[in-house]
Amino acid sequence: MRSNPFPITDDHIHIDPKNGRGIEAAKDFLRAGGTHLFLVSKPSWSLEVFPSSGADYAAVFDETIRIGQMISEIGIVVFPVLGVHPAEISRISERLDLKHTVEVMKGGLDLASRYVEERKACALKSGRPHYEVSPEMWAASNDVLSHALHLAGECNCALQIHAESGACSDVPEMARRAGIRSERVVKHYATPDTPLIPSFIAKQKEIPELCREKRRFMMESDFMDENSRPGAVIGPKSVPRVTKHLLGQDLIRQEDCHRIHVETVEYVYGVPITL
Repeated sequence: MRSNPFPITDDHIHIDPKNGRGIEAAKDFLRAGGTHLFLVSKPSWSLEVFPSSGADYAAVFDETIRIGQMISEIGIVVFPVLGVHPAEISRISERLDLKHTVEVMKGGLDLASRYVEERKACALKSGRPHYEVSPEMWAASNDVLSHALHLAGECNCALQIHAESGACSDVPEMARRAGIRSERVVKHYATPDTPLIPSFIAKQKEIPELCREKRRFMMESDFMDENSRPGAVIGPKSVPRVTKHLLGQDLIRQEDCHRIHVETVEYVYGVPITL
């Protein structure tokens, strides 16, 4: 079913058989030329899980692993990414006080790190709110993010962060203090000004220019796979389609495709990307 002779990797995608198209969306990715994907765990409430302890995230993580196994069976290489969505701080704190909320989120990340240690997942996910919150909630969110950075350093794995739009220029120092190289911290839904490893939405208009600069980055769809929001953020075909379009228009070269979809992915995550 592949229509290209090289790997194409989606760095951040959700596949959700319960709330979305599920495996049919993954098949779209495959038919468009996609070969590898990083399957990111969804927020707990998407799966009707309302955690009161870190252990409650097992239902979210186990479902992500199960879906990943289903996707693997159709011929796509799947790398699960597990963690706690930063917006959970707002959701959980509606039920629990902020201190307890932070404990729950840290506990969920502790559990996710054990999945990484057991090689059931390849990376962690964390971040901080991408919307305005109180100073107390912002500080608490940075506490959770710092914990995630420490865990990633201890597990020797990458960390994807979902955060505010912009550079997140304070995160490299947070990473240094946590004992993890900033080159292993991925800014999901990135903008070009970030000092972290960017993962760009495939429609990012600067991709050809950044390729000419030999910039190290990855591409993603952030496809949410929710029937209530069809095609959000962009569809599962987007990364392979845009890659091949840019290549066909001579806006990027095959060596750029290799840097985006193979070299950078292997450098950041320490996983093999081969056909």
